[in-house]
Amino acid sequence: MDAKQINSDKLWQGPAILHVDLDAFFAAVEQLDHPEWRGKPVIVGGSPKGRGVVSTASYEARRYGIRSAMPAARAERLAPQDAIWARPRFERYKEISDQVFDIFHDATPLVQPLSIDEAFLDVTPGKHGAQDPVKIAVWIAEQVSQLGITCSVGLASSKTVAKVASDRNKPCGLTVVYPGQEKAFLAELPVESLSGIGPKTATRLRSMGIATLGDLAALDESTASEVLGQHGDILVRHAAGLDESKVRRRSTVKSVSNERTFPADIHNAAQIESALNQLASKVAGRLRRKKTTGTTIHIKVRFSDFTTRTLQQALASGTDDEKQIAEVAVDLVRRIWSEGVGIRLLGVGVTGLNLRDEQLELPTSDEPIGQGRPQSREELLKGVDAIRERFGEDAIFRGVAGLKPKNPQE
Repeated sequence: MDAKQINSDKLWQGPAILHVDLDAFFAAVEQLDHPEWRGKPVIVGGSPKGRGVVSTASYEARRYGIRSAMPAARAERLAPQDAIWARPRFERYKEISDQVFDIFHDATPLVQPLSIDEAFLDVTPGKHGAQDPVKIAVWIAEQVSQLGITCSVGLASSKTVAKVASDRNKPCGLTVVYPGQEKAFLAELPVESLSGIGPKTATRLRSMGIATLGDLAALDESTASEVLGQHGDILVRHAAGLDESKVRRRSTVKSVSNERTFPADIHNAAQIESALNQLASKVAGRLRRKKTTGTTIHIKVRFSDFTTRTLQQALASGTDDEKQIAEVAVDLVRRIWSEGVGIRLLGVGVTGLNLRDEQLELPTSDEPIGQGRPQSREELLKGVDAIRERFGEDAIFRGVAGLKPKNPQE
């Protein structure tokens, strides 16, 4: 493991937070299961012949500019001829993820999952028998490597700084920011290093002469709110290394779901998508009321012949947004439904629940799905929740955009 800024003789004082991020996780698992793919560009995602997107690209593929969430068709244009395309195998990824999280829990009971391949751990000395945080970080990385994959680790006194640190030395790196060094560590980093600042916001900040986190930390509260919206003051504090949010264990609620059995079978796309939108809206509303997000979306379909199919899809990070839940649910149903086939029951559920970290998951105006939420959408959802609270859960739902049945050629 490549380690930076480690002083083995230095005693850690105060909170110690790890952010552990598995390196190119889906692609790494594919290379683990297919040793002949090691060292080659591996792209995990949907078919480039359809409307698929890249879930994960190996580091070899990233050298060609291929990134997560990129349309697969564009990735195909960038990819070399020897690139390997793999369909996601979420059950296999979860199997490896479960083993990784067992390692985390061997180190500390204070584990906050952020997604299938990412978590915060509280390893503060004296808490639950924790000793030297640096040694714990090294031990975790060594144990993960024995599974055949690698991780990058950030260790700091807060979640914000630990998350930034884990990204500074990828892949297979450990970056340690000792207490008291947070502001100096962050000062020269570009503004987009901070969770909650996307490319458009970063461009706007640079146009104002704010290029580094040090520049951002120097903003006064009123200017920050004017430039960055209602969460601007929090971003400024985070840029200065100030973050007191705690590592939260997984929610005790394991899933949130909703099903509907129809009085008569439904057969057309508009009916199906309308039902999925309503189910997703109810599930998302319940998630927000519980202040939780989920990392895996499930659907259940019972056809007119009483056969039942279930599918699930893991997300890059947690969500409580009905739009994202509905879009994934529609895509999953599309994979198993054919035009004209009757459906008796539909169900939508979300698992992998975590308490929502309001300070870390700051909405911005330009973050992709699953990595923050536009501020206008945040306000929209608050308004939707207020309407439902006053007039009932069925008072308002998303509209229907149009579901197409599965295409055997895709």
